[in-house]
Amino acid sequence: MGAIDPQQFARALRVLLDETFDDVHGYYLDRGTSLFETLRDITAAEASIPVGGKCATLAAQVKHISFYLDVLANSMRDPDYPRADWDEIWRTVSNVTPHEWLAIQKELRANYDRILVLIEEMTNWSDESKISSAIAIVAHTAYHLGEIRQALCVIKS
Repeated sequence: MGAIDPQQFARALRVLLDETFDDVHGYYLDRGTSLFETLRDITAAEASIPVGGKCATLAAQVKHISFYLDVLANSMRDPDYPRADWDEIWRTVSNVTPHEWLAIQKELRANYDRILVLIEEMTNWSDESKISSAIAIVAHTAYHLGEIRQALCVIKS
């Protein structure tokens, strides 16, 4: 059995990332439910509502996704990148102003764009950890997208 062509892997990864973040192609999401489409109609007040007893706010969920992308991009470029404090966002992000909410979304877009550039620059996908990390972006973001969309059902009802 032959190896996967690195360009083919990168193309498939970009399609799944595009579906997850921007434009649904029908692989696993319904039309209009990508992350940025979902965030477009969320106000800062809605983003500040904790859903459930111990759940984070939508703002914290989005900030966490952005933080994840940032850490992943840095660690894929530098294997010695320091370990991240994964709990910091859950401890510090709750109520947001409209300006802060917009900044979180812009930061998410910038970190997502960095990931796309990193994938474009990657010429060798033979490292299992890089492949796993790239696939984990889709899975991790899809998980949080599901939490965000489920919370919106509660918030908007």
